[in-house]
Amino acid sequence: MYSDLDDTDRAILKILENDSKTIAKTIAEQLGLTKTPVYERIKRLEQEGFIKKYAAIINKEKVESSITVFSFISLEVQKGAMMDDFLELVNQFPEVVECFVVGGEFDFLLKVIVKNLDAYYTFAKTKIASLPNIGAVKSAFVLKEVKDEIAFPLL
Repeated sequence: MYSDLDDTDRAILKILENDSKTIAKTIAEQLGLTKTPVYERIKRLEQEGFIKKYAAIINKEKVESSITVFSFISLEVQKGAMMDDFLELVNQFPEVVECFVVGGEFDFLLKVIVKNLDAYYTFAKTKIASLPNIGAVKSAFVLKEVKDEIAFPLL
């Protein structure tokens, strides 16, 4: 639970979130602590699930050209099992990098990354439209990415 974190835990999380390769010794120096308690706190934060995983953030512009599309999906019928089936199937699509269950006009919001518009058309036609119970799909194409933060705002 978020409230289980003290100020030192939050400081450690902020440092690791900024650079997950920061070693316990460096974190301890920054916080005016010794290495062993910082190391133990990091291990506890990992074991308790506050830290889900460590990852490298890839600069997608350096790797290859791509477009980001937000797909708003409505199901024909919003029954729990049908929603679960949709989520299970959509989680298998590598193009879908984020998926949200949302309230309002749509049932799901997908963040999709593909090589180009033709690739999105193929994805939408062969994968999304072929899923059972799809009512409507609306798409918004990202023209410019202004802010791309993965950091959780620890208050």
